[in-house]
Amino acid sequence: GSAKEKAIQFYRSCMDTKQIESQGSQPLKDLLSQIGGWNITDVEKGQDFNETLQILMGRYGTFPFFRVHVGPTPSDLKTNIIQIDHPDFEMPHESKLKESNYLEVTYQRLKKGKKKSSSDGPPDIFPLTLSFISNLQRAITPLQERQHKGLLFFHTTIRELQEKAPAIDWLSCLQAVFHPMPINPSQPIVVHDMDYLRGMSQLIHQWHKRRVLHIYMIVCLIGNLSPALDSRFQDARLELSRILYGKMGSRMSLAERWRKCLTDTSTFFEPVLGQMIVQEIFPQQTKKLAEQMFSEIQDALYDRLDRLEWMDERTRQEAKVLASTLQVEIGYPAHILQTDKVDLEYQKLEINEDTFFLNVVASLKVLRENFYVKLLQHQSQDNWQVSPWSVHSYYSMGQHMVVFPAGMFRSPFFHVEFPSAVNFGAIGVFMAHELLHVFYRYVLPGGCSTCNRSALQRAVGCLVEQYENFDIKVNGTLTLLENTADTGGLTIAYQAYKNWMKKYKEEKDLTKIGLSYDQLFY
Repeated sequence: GSAKEKAIQFYRSCMDTKQIESQGSQPLKDLLSQIGGWNITDVEKGQDFNETLQILMGRYGTFPFFRVHVGPTPSDLKTNIIQIDHPDFEMPHESKLKESNYLEVTYQRLKKGKKKSSSDGPPDIFPLTLSFISNLQRAITPLQERQHKGLLFFHTTIRELQEKAPAIDWLSCLQAVFHPMPINPSQPIVVHDMDYLRGMSQLIHQWHKRRVLHIYMIVCLIGNLSPALDSRFQDARLELSRILYGKMGSRMSLAERWRKCLTDTSTFFEPVLGQMIVQEIFPQQTKKLAEQMFSEIQDALYDRLDRLEWMDERTRQEAKVLASTLQVEIGYPAHILQTDKVDLEYQKLEINEDTFFLNVVASLKVLRENFYVKLLQHQSQDNWQVSPWSVHSYYSMGQHMVVFPAGMFRSPFFHVEFPSAVNFGAIGVFMAHELLHVFYRYVLPGGCSTCNRSALQRAVGCLVEQYENFDIKVNGTLTLLENTADTGGLTIAYQAYKNWMKKYKEEKDLTKIGLSYDQLFY
């Protein structure tokens, strides 16, 4: 079937709670048996540690010991590179917990969740596992310390990392994640916390002869997949949240189930849902008007640049080139409307409406193949940081691109029937705000050596003082870049609206509203 048909089947399987409840934990048990089960009593009979880790990372998107992602670095914003960091621990660090005896209460929760059987093994296995997790967390280097030492982006290779953290078979693990792309020992990578990886490797070596490493990996896998299981698992997650954080979440009602299922579907089928939503809420008429508005805002910016007293002529021309060469993405990335290409992405995926758990497992594998491989191959303007339905715009310095997703072009920010004053006063201000982020370096110390520094400093000082005089406490220096984009964006959007009105003069009579057009704008 088509990718759209598969997305709909996936959603329906998620909504079929009766089927999910009837299957219980059996789908999980079947999966665990393929990778050695809990293996509580005899570690020697289990699979090799690195082999199990490769399966978890490659098939199930589970990263127990370290996290792998792909993206640019501050030193090279145009090139994607494999990056390795410590994992996202579901259990928070001890220092962040109210309860000092969290190991004990979590152990009690785990014991309560397991039925007694002859294969339970010695009762110390869960405390040992929790102790291992705690030791793993202690190996993390605080972010500020890494920043201070300049170690937040440590460039190395897989071969060098193998020497520094030998407990992990790095080449095989990364090959499992990025298959079918070729990965070799000289592959350049970036490490965010080398001290953690060294400490992690030492811990794995120390605990290698025990069952704890396997148990910990299984716990991580279950934590990753449990949202696809029956209500008993959801209740257990809620109770664990209460134990760890001192508060109890609320059970999701059946009426709210659609929200979870929509979120899950969007995670695995983003281009499919993006296409469906764009076709529903973002007609070409909307896209055309939005593009015309952005062009008007660019023109207003050029006029504003001509009147900046602190900017010298060379910088002024440079700034105009920056604005004119900006890649502007409005609505959606072009590839999501190419149905054949989207269908090809999901060609290998098999979905069965009767097995939500297995659908999630199958989708995790396809998501890995599509997402990681696509990112590593090239830095494409199709790779947005947000979904087409998001209400969140951004400027990407690396791609020199602004993005305004279709979700922003809805009431109350925009409508083709709204007065232009409303559209420019809402979405227009967002457009101008993101456009001004292109020039952020000019207002930073030393960012424009040929500018009139005294005039620039007066303007910056004025803005800092304005924000620090608000009733709420604001650090005007710390928030300078956003404040510049906010106030400047408002000014530019307003001027663009005035210029628009001179061209089109299409505003209707507003006597019933009791507001002027200027009031409506603001």
